[in-house]
Amino acid sequence: MFNNTENQLKKLLLMGQQKSGKSSMHKVIFACAPIKELQQIGVTTNVSKINVRFMGNLHIDLLDIPGQPEEQKKYLFDLKETIFSTVEVLVYLFDVETEGEQFNSELITYKTTLSNLSEYSPGSKVFVLINKFDKIKESDRKMVFERKYKKIIQDSEGFNIEVKEIFATCIWDETLYKAWSQIVQNLIPDRDIIHNSLKTFCTKCSCDEVVLFEKQSYLVIDFVDVNEKKDILKYERISNIIKQFKLSCKMAQIDIQTIMVKSQKFNVQIVEFTDNTFILLLFTDEKVYPAAIQHNVQYAKKLFKSINGSETDKLKLLL
Repeated sequence: MFNNTENQLKKLLLMGQQKSGKSSMHKVIFACAPIKELQQIGVTTNVSKINVRFMGNLHIDLLDIPGQPEEQKKYLFDLKETIFSTVEVLVYLFDVETEGEQFNSELITYKTTLSNLSEYSPGSKVFVLINKFDKIKESDRKMVFERKYKKIIQDSEGFNIEVKEIFATCIWDETLYKAWSQIVQNLIPDRDIIHNSLKTFCTKCSCDEVVLFEKQSYLVIDFVDVNEKKDILKYERISNIIKQFKLSCKMAQIDIQTIMVKSQKFNVQIVEFTDNTFILLLFTDEKVYPAAIQHNVQYAKKLFKSINGSETDKLKLLL
């Protein structure tokens, strides 16, 4: 059980060729770096180790591996046991503009990476991000993605490793949040408890949709949609919008704890929930009053304060 007496340490490798966007990506997601600061990021020449605290007791040990060919050889061969042991998740980045022999060379490095994972961390999961899609004409993006997707999947076969998903990403929009939300969700234990707790809360509040976000990164932890539309990308778009709004408020030294949006078709409330999360509640029933939703959220928060357990333990109180 993911409880308050143990810190869950999950090792995550971030790999890919130089200038594929690895450092920019984790700084945007986990360090909340404003986009304008990304131009100041230099070249990663040594393993950059970042400890990310997520959902209270979950600690992600993120290793950003340099992408220069000579540096990669050192980590892929000389130090492979150290780097690839006890890995929970590998995130591998390809630069979408890399083509021809350079792309084939990168695929060889990718296959060597999978081989090392298969040897030292056979139970690990792999996520591939084809990054910088903003550099590709919108009309060509589907064709480019499908071509690269097919080649990467083909070269992923024959290893004792599960390639969970391949994403087309860009640090400027919600595709980044979609990818990383699914990545961290694979690191969170007891996700069934979290989902069932949200489902119960959604029903008790007479809401149409409930989404749970991690407070610092704004990544989606889980969601419930009673209409089963399963349009997760809209939640990632909300993540991006709220994060930029919060950054603007921080620069203006304004602390925002609750956001309310009302239209003719729906009402939305976004409020701080547990110590490490905030929650979005959407409802369309005119018989449901916003004040009633606020009361239910505040009552739940009081329940959470009565125990010293993890975020998952607290959410179990909703069941």
